[in-house]
Amino acid sequence: MAEHRSMQRAALLDAARTLLSEGGTEALTFPALAERTGLARSSVYEYFRSRAAVVEELCEVDFPVWAAEVAAAMAVAHDPEAKVEAYVRTQLELVGDRRHRAVVAISASELDAGAREKIRAAHGGLVAMIVQALADLGHSRPRLAAMLLQGVVDAAVRRIELGAAEPPADITDTAVSMALRGIRG
Repeated sequence: MAEHRSMQRAALLDAARTLLSEGGTEALTFPALAERTGLARSSVYEYFRSRAAVVEELCEVDFPVWAAEVAAAMAVAHDPEAKVEAYVRTQLELVGDRRHRAVVAISASELDAGAREKIRAAHGGLVAMIVQALADLGHSRPRLAAMLLQGVVDAAVRRIELGAAEPPADITDTAVSMALRGIRG
């Protein structure tokens, strides 16, 4: 019975990823989850009390996976500048990944305080990955620089997600250039 519930929960999360990546937060409804998984709508409520609970669990499951991918790319980088480049490039390469697209599709305003705090903590862990590399590059305030760098990454993510006129590779290259050389490129 526990294995069946676990499989149903995983199926619901997978369906939620698909709905979010295809149609954004508006697409994530309990009737749509029920339809995608073959469950009765009332059964979905047995697994999750609200859309926010679905989103919260997606973040708990998916965010660490792609954060580990960023950490792995940084680990093989040979110097602080290469670590910064890996940090930016890897996050932007993951934009097309369904797990990442689902997390990006989520608007923090739709979540309860607990879910928003978990997302903030997860992002804090991501930002913490780059602080030492920025300190090694000579930043006097590496934590602040890391938060601002993540802002550049987040802006590039939004640009890619919106289907900007520029190809994703150009957006990525520009974000890396800004990270490493500022606006002078």
